[in-house]
Amino acid sequence: MTEFVDVVIVGAGISGISAAWHLQDRCPSKSYVILERRDNLGGTWDLFKYPGIRSDSDMFTLGFRFKPWTSEKAIANGPEIMDYLKETVAETGIDKHIRYGQQVKSADWSDADGRWTVTMDRRGEQVQISCRYLMACSGYYNYDQGFAPEFAGSGDFQGTIVHPQHWPEDLEYPGKRIVVIGSGATAITLVPALVDSGAGHVTMLQRSPSYIATLPGIDAFAARAKRMLPADPAYVVSRWKAILQNMFQYQVARRFPEAFKRTLRTMAERRLPDGYDIDKHFTPTYKPWDQRVCVAPDGDFFKTIRSGKADVVTDTIERFTETGIRLTSGDEIEADIIVTATGLNLQLFGGATISRNGEVIELNETMAYKGMMLTGMPNLAFTIGYTNASWTLKADLVSEFFCRVINFMDANGYDTVEARHPGDSVDVQPLMDFTPGYVLRALDYLPKAGARAPWRLKQNYLLDRQLIRRGKVDDEALTFARHRVPSTTSA
Repeated sequence: MTEFVDVVIVGAGISGISAAWHLQDRCPSKSYVILERRDNLGGTWDLFKYPGIRSDSDMFTLGFRFKPWTSEKAIANGPEIMDYLKETVAETGIDKHIRYGQQVKSADWSDADGRWTVTMDRRGEQVQISCRYLMACSGYYNYDQGFAPEFAGSGDFQGTIVHPQHWPEDLEYPGKRIVVIGSGATAITLVPALVDSGAGHVTMLQRSPSYIATLPGIDAFAARAKRMLPADPAYVVSRWKAILQNMFQYQVARRFPEAFKRTLRTMAERRLPDGYDIDKHFTPTYKPWDQRVCVAPDGDFFKTIRSGKADVVTDTIERFTETGIRLTSGDEIEADIIVTATGLNLQLFGGATISRNGEVIELNETMAYKGMMLTGMPNLAFTIGYTNASWTLKADLVSEFFCRVINFMDANGYDTVEARHPGDSVDVQPLMDFTPGYVLRALDYLPKAGARAPWRLKQNYLLDRQLIRRGKVDDEALTFARHRVPSTTSA
C-alpha cells in the first residue's frame, strides 16, 4: 500500500528547509516528508567542495528570517553555511522528517484521486509515496553535470582537468600552475582561494569580463547592532539594512548603469597594480545586472592579482595542448591543472518527469503564476530564488504563500488549487529576465512568464512582499475546486 502524507517536499537545501519550517509553523496539523537524493542536507552547500566555496549573498539575507545568523561575517564559507543549516534543522525538529538517498524520478497528478504520486529511486529500489501537496525545492540546476563545453585537444592535455561541481577531494594543487576557465562567481572565488592554499600560479582565462564588486567581509553595521541590541532584534535590523542596501544598489545599477560602472571601476583600480588594463579585463559589454555582479570579499580577488600570484587573460581558446592552452591570439598558457569553471546546466524539478493523469506536462507549455506555481499542475509550488538578491528571501515568500493557500483550502473545503493559463490575454515573456549563459541555453525548456502580474516574475523583494505575502489567496488566476479525496486512513 502506497504511503500517504499531506505534503511532500523535494530537496533538503535552503528552499526545502524553509518550506518545512513554514509548514510546521503555519500548518501544524499537516504531515510532511522531505525527500533528499543526497546523503546529506544543504543542497548546493553540500554539493560544491571546491576551495573557497562561499556565499555570494550576504548572510543576513541568505539566512532564514526565523533563524538569526549570529556571526558578524557578511560572507560565509561553505562549511559555515552547512553548520548553520544543520543547526537549524536540529533545533526545529525538521531533521526528523528528512529521508536521504531518495531521488525523485517522476510525479503524476491524478484528477480522480486528487493526489500526487511521487516515484523515487531509493538506493536502487523504486518506491512511491502519495500526497495532496507537492513542493519542488530542488533548485534550478543539474546536480549530476555542470556545463562543460567541448574543447578541441582536451584529450591531449597531460595534466588534470577539473569541473568545480565535481572537485576531487584528493586533488593536489600546491605549487602547481593552474588555469581557471571562466569569469563568474566560481572563478572569482577560486582564484584567491587556490593562491592562499599554495598554488604556484593561477591564471583566470576569460572570454569576456564580469562585473566584480567589493564587499566587506565583516559587516560593521551588524557588529554594532550585535553589541547594542539583543540577538533577535540585532538580526532583524541587520537583515533589513542588508535588504534595503542591496535593493538600493540594484536600482542604482539599473537606472544609472554608467555611474555604477564607474564605482566598480574605482573599486578595482584602488586594488590593482598601477596601469592595469581595467578596460580589457574588467569592463563587460553588457549593463550591470544583465548578469549577476560577482562579489570579492574585502577585494581579495584584486589583491591576489596585485600580489603577482595570479593574473587575468582575456582571450578565446583555440585548443588544449599537451602542456596547457593555446589561445586564438597565438599565445599559450602552460598549466598543470585546468579548471573548467564554465557554469551550470539549468534543470527544474531535479530532472523529474511531471505528468497529469499519466500524460507528461511539457514545462515550456506552462506559465508561472507569481513565479511559484505552474499552469496545469494542481497543488504544486516550486521555488526559484532571486537573481539579484538572496535566494532565501524568495524561498521564504513562496513557503509562506503556499501555506496560506493550504489553510485557505482547508477553511473553505477545497481539495485542489490550480493556476489557469491566461491564454492570449497576457503577452508571453521569458521566465527569467536575466542573460547569463546557463539561462540563455535553457530558454526553450523553461516555463513562460507574462508581461503583467501575477504572471510576471518580479526581482524586487518589497514588491513581492506586497504581491505574495499581503496579496489575497483567492486570486482570479487561481481555480479552487472540491471533489472527493480518499481519506488518509485508507491509504
